[in-house]
Amino acid sequence: MANWDKKYFVTELKPNIVEASWTPKFNDNEGRRLFSLDNDVIKGAFYMETAWFLPGKWPETKGDEGVIKPHIHDFNEAVAYVGSDPDNRYDLGGEIEFWIDGKQNIIDKSFIAFIPAGIEHGPITIRRIDRPIFHFTSGTAPSYF
Repeated sequence: MANWDKKYFVTELKPNIVEASWTPKFNDNEGRRLFSLDNDVIKGAFYMETAWFLPGKWPETKGDEGVIKPHIHDFNEAVAYVGSDPDNRYDLGGEIEFWIDGKQNIIDKSFIAFIPAGIEHGPITIRRIDRPIFHFTSGTAPSYF
């Protein structure tokens, strides 16, 4: 039987997540949050959240509802999208449009983007998904807000 100390391990999504005004809406067949970590979940922790985005035609039909709106944080943030092909780990299996500091970036490779505090980022649009894409975001703050 598995046994772990809950003061170190997170195995569920944080209950009652408060959405930011720039957060898109996804149906369960489009994207699924997996884990959340912050100071409310484990005292002293920094902010981190993970999710899976699933293949389908939804990105091209979702419209503005599926776009992360432009925003700024007062903390450093890392944002990653990672492909799921173990034979080609750098192939994203899709395409992300990610605006940072007013510049458009279109990327089809697995990546981590570092966003320094005070830099506007977004919109972020998933343009295409051929295979599941793992996503995480992490920041140097004790919570997202």
